Amino acid sequence: MSSWAGRTAAEIAAAVREKEVTPREVVAEHLARIERLDGRVGAFRTVRAEAALTEADEVGARADLAGLPLAGVPVAVKDNLAVRGESARNGSAATPDTPAAEDHVTVARLRAAGAVVVGLTNVPELCVFGTTEGVHGTARNPWDITRTAGGSSGGSAAAVAAGLVPLALGNDGMGSLRIPAANCGLVTLKPGHGVVPAGIGNGDWFGMAENGPLATTVEDLRLMLDVLADTGVDRSEEDPAPRRIAVALRSPLAGVRVSEPYTNAVRQAAGILAQAGHRVRRAEPPYPLSLGVTSLQHWTAGTAVDAAGLDPARLTRRTRVHAAVGRRFLHAVRTGDGRERLRERLTPFFTEYDVLLTPALARRSPAAAPWHERGWLRNLLANTAYSPFTPPWNLTGWPAMSVPFGTLPSGAPCAVQLVGRPGTEPGLLALAEELERRHPWHRTAPPADRDPGPGRSDG
Repeated sequence: MSSWAGRTAAEIAAAVREKEVTPREVVAEHLARIERLDGRVGAFRTVRAEAALTEADEVGARADLAGLPLAGVPVAVKDNLAVRGESARNGSAATPDTPAAEDHVTVARLRAAGAVVVGLTNVPELCVFGTTEGVHGTARNPWDITRTAGGSSGGSAAAVAAGLVPLALGNDGMGSLRIPAANCGLVTLKPGHGVVPAGIGNGDWFGMAENGPLATTVEDLRLMLDVLADTGVDRSEEDPAPRRIAVALRSPLAGVRVSEPYTNAVRQAAGILAQAGHRVRRAEPPYPLSLGVTSLQHWTAGTAVDAAGLDPARLTRRTRVHAAVGRRFLHAVRTGDGRERLRERLTPFFTEYDVLLTPALARRSPAAAPWHERGWLRNLLANTAYSPFTPPWNLTGWPAMSVPFGTLPSGAPCAVQLVGRPGTEPGLLALAEELERRHPWHRTAPPADRDPGPGRSDG
């Protein structure tokens, strides 16, 4: 049995720095686990086995090994970010299979910190949807391989949840970190605008998309976030002072029902935070009725920009339609007026409250199915029905977390979302750590090579 695969990044890095284990040994164990399990999980589009072992040796020979925060830690990278020597296919047959000359800045920072990139993870085409499947593979939830891992950072989340790597890099333009993290029992943070370099696609979806970490513990999340933010994240808000926490259960999008497991998780998390001394009360943010339209405009327009210049015949039908709809909204989205109006409407709420606590999702994830072969409207409705809580915080540019909390009736993880004002990432991490300490969650899924258990309704 492996002694390092399934361990936290903090544990691995400490052992490598103390020379209890070599980076090669750690990476080799994780590569062996990937080879054994990923055929069923579908986390990786490509695995860099030989290159990763060579790079692990290079880390082990570094003169600064004793000071590397991620010494020898295997990481996975979402397949829309450049990794030197590898192509970034962005989940599509229409993108060029051309190796990148340089690392994306976030990848370069991970490498500088001692991390070893073992592979690039599957995404839906152009990272558009909240399920991950397409010409390069299907990412399944390791807790229930009949269900999608979520999207668009689905492969990255599946890799961490299955113990194939302890950390993964993803990004979030409409929930693409928080959705798969919630499905797969991981903790993640979509940082506020400017905390971590973006550089995602052609314009970061008008500045809405942010790069961020996926991890099994808050300690690991904080460790990776410090590296990605380069200078570290300000910890001044990590003091234990009571916070004013608003608890909201209503969907931001009219007509979307929130299932009982997710509302129960929020109530239980609120109770724990109240017992910890925080001032907790029910309060719904003043979401405008136009939020659904604003979200759709920005979601589709971002795809229209990313699809420009690609051969439409090589794009799936759902992507072509999504981009065509978005082209109609490009002018309106580029003005930024809709996002500014939303910020103005929600800012007074976040003057009265420090943190907003909501469900992370409205219901369990859809089945792991060929959604890329299905129509645009069917995809749109499936995505909206299960993930209405994430888009507002990309539109505002404010930090938001998904935190594992409780389980669904099937035994798969449930999750809650924490949202704060700009600059409050440390405070959100501190609250997530309180929930983790008082209500521990399982770090990784049961082995993905076992048969899934009998299906039960998760609402």
